[in-house]
Amino acid sequence: MPDGSAANLPHLAKGSARVAPSILSADFGILAEEIASVEGATDWIHLDVMDGHFVPNLTIGPPVVSAIRRHTDLFLDCHLMVTNPGVLLEAFASAGAGSASVHVEVGATEELCAEMRRVGLAVGLAVNPETPIEVVWPFLEMLDILLVMSVHPGFGGQAFMPETAAKVAMARAEIDRRELAVTLQVDGGIDAATARVMAEAGARCFVAGSAVFRAKDHVEAIRAIEGAAQASMAASKVVLTP
Repeated sequence: MPDGSAANLPHLAKGSARVAPSILSADFGILAEEIASVEGATDWIHLDVMDGHFVPNLTIGPPVVSAIRRHTDLFLDCHLMVTNPGVLLEAFASAGAGSASVHVEVGATEELCAEMRRVGLAVGLAVNPETPIEVVWPFLEMLDILLVMSVHPGFGGQAFMPETAAKVAMARAEIDRRELAVTLQVDGGIDAATARVMAEAGARCFVAGSAVFRAKDHVEAIRAIEGAAQASMAASKVVLTP
């Protein structure tokens, strides 16, 4: 079972960007090959878990995570868009997930964070575009990952919502003010152009689905997003904490 401490998240140097390809946009008929195609360019894979209740779509569960784990050593970053994450956390940890991000909108956040830590998952908290970012402030010290959604969750391929950059900037300021080692992650409509915007706002980890798996060269697509984000950081002189 993975160790869920922040120190055991894959290392990322200050001022660097991480791209986490989302398999939601991969070809599930050849999923092992799709994941293998990005292994040279990233150390994270993002898995979107949807239950048909919290969001209208239905995707994967722990058995798929277990199957993926047999084919890769990459860090498996699971985004749980579900109404009852508490009953699933131990199963995801046992399946080989490295982290889980639950939604602040489902409630019982403190209890869920404690349960993630207990079962050995790195602790993530996700926030929807319409939810004020300030609702996560009471929980920041508990987190390894803060995921700011830049689309409405539920389906891949949606258009980036530029107004969410302001939420990222607020989160960056609060994380840095408290001197916390929280990875600030963004998800939704991320490509090289939008990664520049979010990197300037203060994001460090960029979930990208369509921009990676629908590109002709997956590694080249990841490197383009990563390069754009890092160039934006350098230009704005942003130094990101882990």
